[in-house]
Amino acid sequence: MKFVTVEYQNEQLPGILVKGENKVVLLRDVLKHQYFSMNDFIQLHKQEELDILRAIQNEEFPAPQISMDDVRVVAPITSSRHDIICVGVNYVDHLEETRERFYDGVFETPDDTVYFSKRGTHIVGPDEEIDGHLDIDPELDYEVEVAIVIGRKIDSSTEYEDVGKAIFGYTIFNDISARRTQRKRNQWYLGKSFDGFSVMGPYIRSADMFRENPSLDIESRVNGETRQKSNTRLLRMKFSDLIYELSRCMTLEPGDIISTGTPSGVGMGFDPPRYLSSGDEIECIVEGLGVLRNTVK
Repeated sequence: MKFVTVEYQNEQLPGILVKGENKVVLLRDVLKHQYFSMNDFIQLHKQEELDILRAIQNEEFPAPQISMDDVRVVAPITSSRHDIICVGVNYVDHLEETRERFYDGVFETPDDTVYFSKRGTHIVGPDEEIDGHLDIDPELDYEVEVAIVIGRKIDSSTEYEDVGKAIFGYTIFNDISARRTQRKRNQWYLGKSFDGFSVMGPYIRSADMFRENPSLDIESRVNGETRQKSNTRLLRMKFSDLIYELSRCMTLEPGDIISTGTPSGVGMGFDPPRYLSSGDEIECIVEGLGVLRNTVK
C-alpha cells in the first residue's frame, strides 16, 4: 500500500492511494478508530485495519474516494517523533567524493557505520518550496536517499531474523545540507538541521510490497540534469543490518525514520562545486517510491 498525508478542507489527514494513484481514501472514512496523523496510525494501528485497507485497495469492497485534484499532498510524516537518524558515507563512491572534496583527501575510511541525526520538526513534502537559508549559508546541497519508517518497537532483545518485521515502509528522503556550516563544525548536526532541511515523500510504500533489503534504482536531478544515479545494492550497510545495529544500542519506536545514505554526485562532489540556488528544481527518484520534487525558495 501507498500511505499519504493530504491537505483536504483545511485539515492534514492520512490516507492510502487507490485507482492508479489518482484517488485517495482517507483513513477516517473507512476505519472506526480516528487517526489524526500518519504517526498516530503507525503507532496504534491493528492488523485487521491493515487488512481492511488492503481490501479497499484491491477493490474488494467500495470506499469513499477523493480525487487527487481536490487535495494537496504533504510529507507523509509532517513532523518526526524523534530526530531523524541518518547514515553517513554509506555508498563507497560518496565516501570517496567526501574524502576528496569535503576533507581535502584527509579522511580515513571508517571501519564502523557513521551515524548522525537531523531535526524533523517540520518535514517538507512534495512540490513544496525548500527554504535554502542562503543568506546564512550559500553552499546548499541535495542528497537523495531511501528512508526506512519503523513500524513497531525494536530493541536489543530482537533477533536479527525479526528485524524486517519492524519496518512499516520505505519513502524518499532529501537530506538537504548547508555545507559551509557543516564544514566549520566538528560534527554535522547544525549544517543538516536548518528549518526545512528534511524533505520527504511523496508517500510511504508498505514494506510488504518489497523483498527484504530491496535493490532499488536511486537518482537525483537538478533542473532536469541527472546528478546522482546508483542502486541500493551498493550500500555499504544494508537496511536490515542498519536497524539491527542501531537496536543493539537504542530502542527504535514506531514512526522513527532512518535515512540510509546517498550515492556520489552531490553538489560538493563537483570541481568546482555545483551548489543549489534560488529557483533550482530538485527531483529525487527511487524505484517503486515515486518522485519527490521541490524548488529552492
